[in-house]
Amino acid sequence: MLELRPTCENCNKALPPTSYEARICSYECTFCADCVDDILENVCPNCGGGFVPRPIRPAKDWKNGNCLANDPAWTEVKHRPVDLDLHARFAAAIKIIPPGQR
Repeated sequence: MLELRPTCENCNKALPPTSYEARICSYECTFCADCVDDILENVCPNCGGGFVPRPIRPAKDWKNGNCLANDPAWTEVKHRPVDLDLHARFAAAIKIIPPGQR
C-alpha cells in the first residue's frame, strides 16, 4: 500500500493526501513539486531515480472499501533536508539521463 507520507522530506511542507504538489520516486521517497523542480532537478537524493506525481487516494468508499478511511495516509514525518552541495555533485552526472534509463 502506498504510504502517502505527510510532508516533503526536504522542506517539510505539508503534503496532505489530496495534494497535487506531492512527488514520489519508486521507493516512495516524497518531496514537494518545488523541491523536485528547483532543487533536486528530478533526481531522488536517496536512490537517483526520477519523480512522478503521487496518486490521490479516494476519500470516499466508491468500491470495495478502497478509500482513505480504510487505508489512511501515514502520519510519520521523514524530514531529511538535502545537503545541496552533496546532491549537486550526485545529480550532476545522472540528471541528463531520462529516469527510465537510469
